[in-house]
Amino acid sequence: MTTHSTITHELPAGPVVKGKLSRDDIIMRACMGVIALYLVLTLAFPLYTMLSKSFSIYRVDLSQYEFQVSNENGQFDGTIVTGAELNAKTGVYTATDLSTSADGRIAVTKFFPDFSFRSPVLYQIRNAVPGGRFLVGSTLHNDTNWLELNSNDFRRVQLRPVKSTGLANFVNYFSTPALFNSIKNSIWISVLSTIVTVSLAFWFAYALNRSCMRFKGIFRLIAMAPILVPSLLPGIALVYLFGNQGMLRELLFGHSIYGPIGIVIGSIFFTFPHAFLIISTALAISDSRLYEAATSLRATPWRTFWTVTIPGARYGLISAAFVVFNLVITDFGLPKVIGGQFNVLAVDIYKQVIGQQNFEMGAVVSVVLVIPAILAFAIDRMVQSKQVASLSARSVPYQPSPNAKMDRIFFAYCTLVGVFIVGLLAVCQFAALIKFWPYDLSFSLNNYQFDKMDGGGWSSYFNSIKLGLLTAVAGTCIVFFGAYLVEKSNGFKTGRALFQMLAMLPMAIPGMVLGLAYIFFFNNPSNPLSVIYGTMAILVICSVTHFYTVSHLTAVTALKQMDREFESVSASLKQPTLKLFSRVTVPVCLPSVLDISIYLFVNAMTTVSAVVFLYSPSTTLASIAVLNMDDAGDIAPAAAMGMMIFYTNAAARIIHLIASRGILKRTQAWRSR
Repeated sequence: MTTHSTITHELPAGPVVKGKLSRDDIIMRACMGVIALYLVLTLAFPLYTMLSKSFSIYRVDLSQYEFQVSNENGQFDGTIVTGAELNAKTGVYTATDLSTSADGRIAVTKFFPDFSFRSPVLYQIRNAVPGGRFLVGSTLHNDTNWLELNSNDFRRVQLRPVKSTGLANFVNYFSTPALFNSIKNSIWISVLSTIVTVSLAFWFAYALNRSCMRFKGIFRLIAMAPILVPSLLPGIALVYLFGNQGMLRELLFGHSIYGPIGIVIGSIFFTFPHAFLIISTALAISDSRLYEAATSLRATPWRTFWTVTIPGARYGLISAAFVVFNLVITDFGLPKVIGGQFNVLAVDIYKQVIGQQNFEMGAVVSVVLVIPAILAFAIDRMVQSKQVASLSARSVPYQPSPNAKMDRIFFAYCTLVGVFIVGLLAVCQFAALIKFWPYDLSFSLNNYQFDKMDGGGWSSYFNSIKLGLLTAVAGTCIVFFGAYLVEKSNGFKTGRALFQMLAMLPMAIPGMVLGLAYIFFFNNPSNPLSVIYGTMAILVICSVTHFYTVSHLTAVTALKQMDREFESVSASLKQPTLKLFSRVTVPVCLPSVLDISIYLFVNAMTTVSAVVFLYSPSTTLASIAVLNMDDAGDIAPAAAMGMMIFYTNAAARIIHLIASRGILKRTQAWRSR
């Protein structure tokens, strides 16, 4: 028997040949680069500028300034003293006074206790070292030459701070008990609100998905109502219910609604629909066979609940918890209205920037606020990445069985939650229609005369509608086209991954932080984009960027349902990709396109934190008008404006629903075949 051996010769590896990019590939990558540049300019650069600002230290160095004082005859004896020496004698400025903001100014006349602007005494001042700066009126002097001034001009001299870089702002923040306490307050309030909200939302979603109770559709509509109002509105309602002259103030047993109690109750109201949506989606996807197996094994309903229901919905519960936590810790409107003296991080940013004009400390608080927000977002994404499909091709959709006793219990529970939601809205509407609470309860439309109130008038309401429409149109175009490019492009893995990272970043950035970052970046004369500061354009850009992530995920989810064979067929027929996009992709994904547009419109109408630093007298918004009227004590008109936002968003939802049905009948007929 002969054995033949086989010898294998390995050919040397040749060079890797990369396919030539087609014209469509080049166009798609270029368009992706344009949208990525938009995100860099409207997100990455402003955040970097804000981060840099938090490390900027402005301090008046008194040793850099030298003074000479003449006698009453105007003669100088050559005695030179520094600002540090003068301050050591008088002690008028503390170290805290000298650590100031970029616009801080120190008056020099306080160094001279016997100063009088009518005195014949002359003064000389100079910068002892290059880089020193002082103002005489509005004139800046930064040289080292002596400047001689009479007493009247000398009183106008102000020393300016010198910029340096370091961690002093953070040290100052963490060493200030009142500021540092805000971190504890924010986390405590967020955790408590998350636990309560997720618990309430879970049982509400469970009742709608796992029972045969009546009026499920009505309860779903009620559960979604808080999305249509700004977060300030529940705070106003709680003031009318439990405030010093509230209808039900006795129910608090002597406790004040102004503080943690009010913030938690209001947070439950405006975060409830977000938690409900996520948990309801998780509960809707369940396999009936698991429950049949539990029944055959004679497991009790309680054991089935803990071994089947909860594990199946755990990812939804975790995701809902982090979403609620993020919403509460980053919210500004509610704690501003009803927080009282209970400080939280978002309100601290507002106080530092608007109240004290200390932009550097505002940037520090923003950085502190971003950390828990990013951590919550990152953990949520990590948990979601581990989620596995709970439904297979063999799964049987779960159908609840009638149970008269449990259906009545769930109906009663949902009714209580519904009364809580509708009740707060009804209180606001009632407050908007009465003349003067609680003394004159007759009905009137006086509170709708916004032009007579401090807040922006009816023009602010129409500005909000304009902002909502522009955000919906521009944002939908940018977001959907960007999602299409990142999902349907060939190759270019690194570029697509970077784009995806940029698209996910806005969800982790609180609105207050983004708005403050826009001040630093766009309100800079050296920035060519500064021309849009104070215009409607910057409000639209901020709104689109702030709500980019959810819209992007919605678009990507819709695009993933389309097979890549569409692109292959288009390429084989030598049809341009953009033609495929307009003729096939957009019509097929039109339901998601419409959902994105209404999502952007509603959020642009209700947002407060993202735009509170960016509006101008000509671009005041309805949500900002609610805030301003509440600050001015016009609480009833603030409630009226808040309800106008609610009715506008509700009308937009109805129009969206009607338009969707009409448009989808023509463009989605293929779905019913």
